[in-house]
Amino acid sequence: MSKKLLLKDAHIEGIRYFETYRKQGGYTAAEKALKMTPDEILEEVKASGLRGRGGAGFPTGMKWSFLAKPEGVPRHLVVNADESEPGTFKDRYLMEFLPHLLIEGMLISSYCLGSNVSYIYIRGEYSWIPDILEEAIEEAKAAGFLGKNIMGTGFDCEIYVQRGGGAYICGEETALLESLEGKRGNPRLKPPFPAVKGLWERPTVVNNVESIAAIVPIIDITGAEYTKIGVGRSTGTKLISACGNINKPGVYEIDMTITVEEFIYSDEYCGGIKDGKKLKACIPGGSSVPIVPANLLLRTVNGEPRYMNYESLADGGFATGTMMGSGGFIVLDEDQCIVEHTMTLARFYNHESCGQCTPCREGTGWMYKILKKIEKGEGKMEDIDLLWDIQRKIEGNTICPLGDAAAWPVAAAIRHFRDEFEWHIKNPELSQTQNYGLAHYADPIPAVENNA
Repeated sequence: MSKKLLLKDAHIEGIRYFETYRKQGGYTAAEKALKMTPDEILEEVKASGLRGRGGAGFPTGMKWSFLAKPEGVPRHLVVNADESEPGTFKDRYLMEFLPHLLIEGMLISSYCLGSNVSYIYIRGEYSWIPDILEEAIEEAKAAGFLGKNIMGTGFDCEIYVQRGGGAYICGEETALLESLEGKRGNPRLKPPFPAVKGLWERPTVVNNVESIAAIVPIIDITGAEYTKIGVGRSTGTKLISACGNINKPGVYEIDMTITVEEFIYSDEYCGGIKDGKKLKACIPGGSSVPIVPANLLLRTVNGEPRYMNYESLADGGFATGTMMGSGGFIVLDEDQCIVEHTMTLARFYNHESCGQCTPCREGTGWMYKILKKIEKGEGKMEDIDLLWDIQRKIEGNTICPLGDAAAWPVAAAIRHFRDEFEWHIKNPELSQTQNYGLAHYADPIPAVENNA
């Protein structure tokens, strides 16, 4: 059994309420932190090696150290709970069942960063969760862990919940800040970065829900102990949202030392492919990361086992690897159509583009139209190269990463499943009644000496 830090008490009845959470040792990490200096807390977070759990994987302690501290200017912590990445739902689980874990993490983080007013910006579609969070905030305040002069330290902290408008683009930190200020959620040009000019042009740190929740066990067991869990730069535990054609979809906490094969097929986790079918492909980190066929998912091109951590999943770059991303683990079996799946994702990104950047505004629409044409059996062979050209001109040419997020799935689908696209075009009538199937996607990859 893997070690659990965040979900260790998730099974306890009533854990969402302060009294039960407190009985299980809740807020002891906060009491410990409030006796430390902000710099001491920052050093623990740096020592832990914690990387942002929202997708980018940037070292959290380093991000905090960039926060500007001009004299007399308020600073803010904003928790990004705008969990809109298709295939990702682990933050929802934390907020719904362990709200006090997030509140405690925010208290410690706010104290470290000098934020007297902090915010949770939550996805608009999570309509029932703000009530849970606000109840937890009131409970914490009544117990003296929020409000004025917390625990007699002289530190004041208020936490507010802001409901988003239901836009995927607001998951990008600067678009989130624009929306939080009451404006249209369009990404900002950077620099200046939020750490210098963020919310209301004040120094701001924006972190994911899971990242802030992880601060609690880091302070509790120390950063040094936290690094003993996991491997290399993939320290601590990671929440994975597993879904698709598996027997046991759900949220799992892993320590990043297990193989992808174990995660998919062991009874402790996904329990294997549903109905005894074969694995065809997987998107390991949410819809925006590259899809990989089964033979590149379970093994690297050098024949080594692929592990559930940042470095191993990225082994081989985008040519043969993928990304950990936000941990939205989407499994596809032998009956799934890659063309239809890619079209569905392209439709999503086209719909969610804010329209600010021409490559994204126009390119996502073109990709969706072309993929729709191919999927309907009306495509031409040159459409595949046209798709490749469009995605290439979107990637890296937009203000925010949504352009990249739209381009990568299309590029990976063509890179690894081009023969399936060609089959759709060559067999327009047949493609409407049956799928391409497994083909060679589960065949072993011949070992190579140099993957440069």
